[in-house]
Amino acid sequence: MKMLTDKFGRQITYLRLAITDRCNLRCQYCMPAHGIDIVDRKDLLTYKEMYRITRVLSELGVNKVRLTGGEPFVRKDFIHFLETLSFNDKLDQINITTNGALISKHISKLETLGIHAVNLSLDTLKADKFKQITRRDVFEETIQTLDKLLASKLTIKLNVVILPGVNTNEIASFIELTKNKDIAVRFIEEMPFNGTGLRKTDEVWNLDKIYAEIQKSYKNIIPLVDKKSSTSKNFKIDGYTGSFGIIPAFTRTICHDCNRIRITATGLFKNCLFDDGVFNIRDFIRNGASDDELKELFIKTVQQKPINGFVAEANRKNKKVSESMSTIGG
Repeated sequence: MKMLTDKFGRQITYLRLAITDRCNLRCQYCMPAHGIDIVDRKDLLTYKEMYRITRVLSELGVNKVRLTGGEPFVRKDFIHFLETLSFNDKLDQINITTNGALISKHISKLETLGIHAVNLSLDTLKADKFKQITRRDVFEETIQTLDKLLASKLTIKLNVVILPGVNTNEIASFIELTKNKDIAVRFIEEMPFNGTGLRKTDEVWNLDKIYAEIQKSYKNIIPLVDKKSSTSKNFKIDGYTGSFGIIPAFTRTICHDCNRIRITATGLFKNCLFDDGVFNIRDFIRNGASDDELKELFIKTVQQKPINGFVAEANRKNKKVSESMSTIGG
């Protein structure tokens, strides 16, 4: 079987697939208050097209898929798509990233379908600050979802974007969630994908600064052995049930063994989060491409994958990073 391998010898086994560019929240680090210019529904990949793309990629060695948005549960019939996708026996993991406001009633179904993990985005444990960050008042719904997820059989990760001047004083509070709960909290460096460029801040909270802040409260930090191609540097507090990690998304010190590709909701293929897209799969499919032609295109395109995110950004046709993460696929 042909495998997806780039010119640096990295095998691609992980697809991040955006279900939609729409979202029910308006997080400051993701998009402007008025939202983004969403595309016409006819321009989104259909579920049939998404399944076909995933199946073809799985035949080239991709065995892990993460479904993102926007907010995937905003799109009608998403659960039905999950049912269909679960029949792909070449996938070892189907994971979901969500803001949690809409999925509570679906959790038992996710367990039945064999969904492996849910990453819940939650940047504060305070209701008033939640409303400030997301520009929406659904804090209670999100916390209830977190409690139900923790009571489920699903693997749970909590994604916390570190926002200077907003939630840096809550880092220890998030780590305390791991004391008695089997949860992995991941602190994420803020990135420039908010629809207008990086928010203006007086300080940069990178991996080193986040870790130094944690050391102020904890002296018994145990480094964990990171899995190959892990996006985070992982730790736990001695005696705590769960763990925490730091994702250097902006400083990009995790690129050397990257095994990921992205496909946006409109079918744009991205070798790297920081590139501006290589080609549009949707148009290729709708022009009658066969599965073999898709495979050859994927193989050829992955050969163009840059060594790291800095090279990808430097090679952008549009040098200014101004996309929304909702458009890219979070």
